[in-house]
Amino acid sequence: MDQSPRTASPDGTSAHDRPGVYSTPGASFERDTRYLPDRITADGRDGWPVEAGRYRLVVSRACPWASRAVVVRRLLGLEDALGMGICGPTHDERSWTFDLDPGGVDPVLGIERIRDAYLRRDPQYARGITVPAIVDVPSGAVVTNDFAQMTLDLSTQWTAHHRPGAPELYPDALRDEIDEVADEIYREVNNGVYRCGFAGSQEAYDRAYERLFTGLDRLEERLATRRYLVGDTITEADVRLFTTLVRFDVVYHGHFKCNRHRLTEMPALWAYARDLFQTPGFGDTVDFVHVKQHYYEVHRDINPSGIVPRGPELQGWLTPHGREALGGRPFGDGTPPGPVRDEERVPAAHGAGDPVG
Repeated sequence: MDQSPRTASPDGTSAHDRPGVYSTPGASFERDTRYLPDRITADGRDGWPVEAGRYRLVVSRACPWASRAVVVRRLLGLEDALGMGICGPTHDERSWTFDLDPGGVDPVLGIERIRDAYLRRDPQYARGITVPAIVDVPSGAVVTNDFAQMTLDLSTQWTAHHRPGAPELYPDALRDEIDEVADEIYREVNNGVYRCGFAGSQEAYDRAYERLFTGLDRLEERLATRRYLVGDTITEADVRLFTTLVRFDVVYHGHFKCNRHRLTEMPALWAYARDLFQTPGFGDTVDFVHVKQHYYEVHRDINPSGIVPRGPELQGWLTPHGREALGGRPFGDGTPPGPVRDEERVPAAHGAGDPVG
């Protein structure tokens, strides 16, 4: 969902050379939420039926919104059915690029940047060029970039391709509560850190800061007595909170000025985040190096030097969390996902280090 800056340059210079503009002086941050609303469904109601091998999920590990899809895809075991293209951590004003691939070209789609797939869908496309996006491989066109619906559909529409033992991330009996909790997480926390970081005035920042930490305080209280946000297993709501929490001390606390407390100073949230991080499917998808490179190098109007900080230390992510005492079963009647595939493995130097203990 993170997208290119609101400045354009005909010379094609990169984010390293030309600063992007993400904060509007005097204004509060307002997210552009105009997404491609098409859905890929079992019955193909929008013209896009679920078909193994037909689509490609395009992500960047730097982006929290894309990381949701990465986690859900891995938890459900959709690797064989839904291929994944990984963009690099930075982008220029034209969009995310496939600079991690040989020759800077996605090996399946044959394109250098995700923008090309958006223009294949609509040559006049004028909305945000965002990740995650799911691309129809035969046509090369983006089907959807509606990040919130995307992961729900992976859970409910792609069931024929789920691995044996896949968890129910969006169970029927809990959907209303999951939707309610997830909506609050989005408004107050997921988007809340951006309202702080991209605030264009002191007043806008102050409002955003109070709203963010009020939301985090509510979650701290909720998680003090329960292992997971809804029910006694991992659900979609946990995925949505995790991708913000895992970035909190690394980028949001300093870069976005969300600095009342570090995550490590919020006991329930910190233990909860470590519990998820150490659960297969979560921490093994996190690339801390890409996260820092993206925020500190791309947001040049906030960090003009482009200097990426060395810290913080990450070993704490692997320390015991004690959340088992609250009960709960991470995967319910299911099982953990297997090992990460070699081609999708996060480099060891980009993670939290070796397990402690």
